[in-house]
Amino acid sequence: AWQLVESGGGSVQAGGSLRLSCAASEYSYSTMAWFRQAPGKEREGVASIYKSDGRTYYADSVKGRFTISQDNAKNTVYLQMNSLKPEDSAMYYCAARDIYGFTMPLGRRFNYWGQGTQVTVSS
Repeated sequence: AWQLVESGGGSVQAGGSLRLSCAASEYSYSTMAWFRQAPGKEREGVASIYKSDGRTYYADSVKGRFTISQDNAKNTVYLQMNSLKPEDSAMYYCAARDIYGFTMPLGRRFNYWGQGTQVTVSS
């Protein structure tokens, strides 16, 4: 059965960094992505990465500050978050898509979801 396990969340001051990890139990995915949702706000697609060639997509809100990467041998995706801002505070979710093709992080295109890891950035 598919499982996505996130780790690496926590609390940090503005300007700091965190690195999230997401380990997939299966290898048969084409794209993995990170989403986030803050209380009272809609879910936002943060970044996605294509397994076969490492192609990436970033939301404008994180471009230049966040980096998504992968270790295919470990079926693991990472999200390096630098220059964090209070508005980055949210629950961060990892998601995987097992349908062929790269996609930007639109929630409806992803089949499997992790439980989430909390990121809190204080000013």
